[in-house]
Amino acid sequence: MRPLFLAAILGLAVQPAGAATREETEELAAALGLPQIIEVMRAEGLDYGSDMEDQMFPGKGGKAWRARVDTIYDPAMMQATVVNAMVEGLAETEIDDLLAFFSSERGREIIAYEVSARSALMDSDIEEAARQRFLEIRAEDPDALGLIERFVQVNDLVDSNVMGAMNSNYAFYQGLMAGGAFDGSLTDSDVVADVWAQEDEIRSETDLWVHSYLAMAYQPLADADLEAYIAISETPAGQALNRALFEGFDEMYVAISRALGVSAAGFMAGEDI
Repeated sequence: MRPLFLAAILGLAVQPAGAATREETEELAAALGLPQIIEVMRAEGLDYGSDMEDQMFPGKGGKAWRARVDTIYDPAMMQATVVNAMVEGLAETEIDDLLAFFSSERGREIIAYEVSARSALMDSDIEEAARQRFLEIRAEDPDALGLIERFVQVNDLVDSNVMGAMNSNYAFYQGLMAGGAFDGSLTDSDVVADVWAQEDEIRSETDLWVHSYLAMAYQPLADADLEAYIAISETPAGQALNRALFEGFDEMYVAISRALGVSAAGFMAGEDI
């Protein structure tokens, strides 16, 4: 018992002073608007499920497919996955400054704009208008996008989202294969090659979406507010938060994509699963 006791004491001893507790991390997740963002992501997923039916097994899904997609995009699971990743990723990080920033009037305003813009972009007409507006600004006055570009770079928003999209695509293929969609005719090497072949297209689309979204979301912000957001993002705690969020969302979407692939395979085969 003595070695185990000593190991426990030593384990406690290396816990950094001021490191985030689970309760603090959950408070931070709420301040970041995670529940609201998850609801938007769920709504996006339900729309995506409808598009998937139209493209992959038109007329074969119906209520059964909609029910399956509804179950896969479980908001409780989605939020728990991201929060757990935050807890793990911030376990050795002091997050008092992050909590103070995102709980402040400035932070709450920023998060409200982010959630509102993400929700608005579900409308295809609004999304197209946002893209065209961004392209116009980039062509006519690129300096006006300087802070947006800094924010994108500080948070590695393009590369991280590209990798997340490719991981999700790979997981979807894995699900299809596990569900028997290809009768063994597709190998893992084939899947990897196909996913990598999509990289340029994914990168181009991601770059445009990220910049259009941020330009729309932060358009009402004063430069000082966006500069403060960039500053908190550049801190060690801000970088740790960004990594934890990407890890959490990546894990969440990989699980969702694989489940969609398995389920889609069944409907492609005409099975009511």
